[in-house]
Amino acid sequence: MNNLKEEFLKWIDFKPNDYHPLVWIRGEPKIGKNVYIGFFTIVNAKESEVIIGDDCDIAPFVSINCADSHKRCIGLQDHIDRKPIILENNVFVGSQSVIKPGAHIGHHSVIAAGTIVDPVKIPPYSLITGNPMKIREGYYKEKLAEKNSN
Repeated sequence: MNNLKEEFLKWIDFKPNDYHPLVWIRGEPKIGKNVYIGFFTIVNAKESEVIIGDDCDIAPFVSINCADSHKRCIGLQDHIDRKPIILENNVFVGSQSVIKPGAHIGHHSVIAAGTIVDPVKIPPYSLITGNPMKIREGYYKEKLAEKNSN
């Protein structure tokens, strides 16, 4: 198994990581404590900043990608746009979600499976769903208040 892993790592430019052998990390993202990152997830921080706070849970098949090359691809510019991405503490990201460059997700928020997160600042305790995304601000603040009042 180690020989296969070593051979695989020769062919890609991703560094080994502490999460899963099939998690691909590019660049130098800042990843907090007690973070889970599921297999077949990519975290691309190449030439930009990606911050993932403490106690985050990122499901399999998620794309957190600071780069957007569509304007370069169609000839509108000569460079790739890169913007920071921030996930504050206690953020859950559901499977098959995409977090676009420039997104800032507030603490204690949930990104539902399959959501495309646009480059906006999302308040804490939000539920974010769909494509186009919909933000339910304070959704989990209310749920936590209900739980604590019982």
